[in-house]
This record gives sequence, C-alpha cells and structure tokens, in this order.
Amino acid sequence: MILILGGTGDAHRLALAMQAAGVEFTVSLAGVTRRAPVRDYPTRTGGFGGVDGLVEYLGKEEIAGVIDATHPFAVTISKSAVEAAQAANVPLIRFVRPQWGASGFQCVPDLDAAARALPSGARAFLTVGGQSLGPFVHRTDVWFLFRGIDPVDNPFANGEALVQRPPFSMQGEIALMTSHAITHLVTKNAGGVQTRAKVDAATESGIPVIMVERPVLPVIDSTSTVLNVLRWVKRI
Repeated sequence: MILILGGTGDAHRLALAMQAAGVEFTVSLAGVTRRAPVRDYPTRTGGFGGVDGLVEYLGKEEIAGVIDATHPFAVTISKSAVEAAQAANVPLIRFVRPQWGASGFQCVPDLDAAARALPSGARAFLTVGGQSLGPFVHRTDVWFLFRGIDPVDNPFANGEALVQRPPFSMQGEIALMTSHAITHLVTKNAGGVQTRAKVDAATESGIPVIMVERPVLPVIDSTSTVLNVLRWVKRI
C-alpha cells in the first residue's frame, strides 16, 4: 500500500496514474478544504496526530512507501512525513512542482515581508490562502481583494473576499484585476499551471508582483514528474 499525502491537483494526477497502473494506494487529505471534490479512489480525511500518529498509521496500514504531494508551503506535514518515514523505515519521495521564475518579481522571504512591501494606498490582489491572512490585517491603509477556495469572513477593514476554484484563465484574471483597479499582486510561489494565470495577467498588465518564496524543507528524494514517481513505486 502506498500513502499519498495530498490535497493538491498534483496528488490527484498521481492518484489517477497509479490507479491506471494498478497500484494499491490511498490519498490522505488534511480536511482543510471544505468543498473538496469527491474522488473515485481511496481517500482518508484528517490529521494523523503528529509524527507519532503517522508512524503508528504507517505500521498499522502496512504502508510500503509515502509520496509527499502536499502544497509546497505545507511545512508541518512535509517535515512530519520525513520524521515519521525515517522512524518507521518507510521509503519517502516528495513530488515537487516547478517554481515560477523569479525574474521581474519582488521576491520576499515570508508573509510578514510581503505585508511590509505593500505601499500605502495600494489595492492588492491577495492570493495566499485563507490561513495566511494574519500578517496583512493590520495594513488598514491598503485595500485587499482576497481570493480563496472556501468562504471566509472578510478580516480586512477595507476589502472584498472572493470564493473561486482554479484553474483560471489569463483573460479572466486580467478582467478581474482591471475591474477592481488592482495595483499589486501578492502570492506565494506555489508553482504549477492551475494558478499561473494570475502571475501572467499581472505581468501583462504591468502590475507589480510580490512573490513569497518557498520555505526550506528537509532534503529528501524528490521529483517533478509523475513518470518518475511510478518508477520509484516499482523499485520499492
């Protein structure tokens, strides 16, 4: 049995490929997204209870290998996966989607730096996830358009919240930014194609992009292709 740590489009693509290859697996979802799509392959929802809980799960379910296909900014689960896999002596590989190039962007190390980088009077399109809004709330001198995949209470004194699910088109993103008179885009360097359109739209429109760099994760075997993951599964 292979355990895929998921919650991303990458995990879904991996699951479909493994299903087609006849590999026995289950996809673990954190349960953060309230409107997660229904899948026709085995899934589980909820946390494991930390590293010890994950170690117990790996042994109980006789997991032969773990694939970390979580979001590039899901630091806690990625670090826990490394510790648990090492403790349980279970092979682990991380699926890493390519980053967006940094050329032309204002790259910052974290969310606090991103909040500080916004000039007073800006109208910012904020696409950092519903759990990452805290550093921006004190910027009452900035108007925010926040977009997420789940409904959230708007925490901003000035702003608007949108609920939309990717993928997005470049034309649609340009229209959205134009209609809201956006002056800055703030986003995480998540990479991938489903949400790339906002970055291309901002660049096309001459809107500055404030890009939060990816966190540093423990060094383990990694790949960015589904084929290499399938090859890894066959070897373990």
